[in-house]
Amino acid sequence: MKIGLLSDTHNYLDPKVFSYFKDCDEVWHAGDIGDRAVIEQLEAFKPVRAVFGNVDDKVLQADYPEDMRTTIEGVKVWMTHIGGAPPNYNPRVKKFLNADPPDVFICGHSHILRIKRDPKYNNMLYVNPGAAGQHGFHLVKTIVRFEITAGKVQNMEVIELGKRGAIVA
Repeated sequence: MKIGLLSDTHNYLDPKVFSYFKDCDEVWHAGDIGDRAVIEQLEAFKPVRAVFGNVDDKVLQADYPEDMRTTIEGVKVWMTHIGGAPPNYNPRVKKFLNADPPDVFICGHSHILRIKRDPKYNNMLYVNPGAAGQHGFHLVKTIVRFEITAGKVQNMEVIELGKRGAIVA
C-alpha cells in the first residue's frame, strides 16, 4: 500500500500534493486540517484516513478521531496529532506507548519534520511529516510518501513543496 502523509495544512492545501500523491492508494492527514474544504478535496482525490488536531473545529472532531490505530500488511500503525517526539512524548501518548507500542507512530503538531527509529519502543518508526500549510514557523512545507508491504515500511520519501508563504499558481 502506498501512503501519502501530510499534516498541519491549517486551511491551505498546496495543489502540488495531488501530483506527488497521484500514485498513492491512500492519503493520511495527521491533524490540524483547518477548513473542511481541505479534507473534502483530499477525499475527492483518494481514500483518506485522518485524525483531528487542536485547531480543528467540532465538526471535524465529530468526523475524525483523535487517534487512528490500524494494522496494514502486518504493520501496526498509530496516528494522532499531538504526540511529542522521541524521547519526549506527550504524557497521554507515553502511557499508550508503554502499554502497546506500534510499529509506526505518526503525529503532527510541531511543524518539525522528523523521521527516526526509537529503540526504547521496539525500534518503532516515528514519523512527523512537518507542516504542509502556510501557517506556522516552519520555513519549508513538507509531506511524506512511503509504502507498507509485507510487514515492512519502505521507500520513505520526504517531499518539499516550497517555502511557506510562497504561493505559486
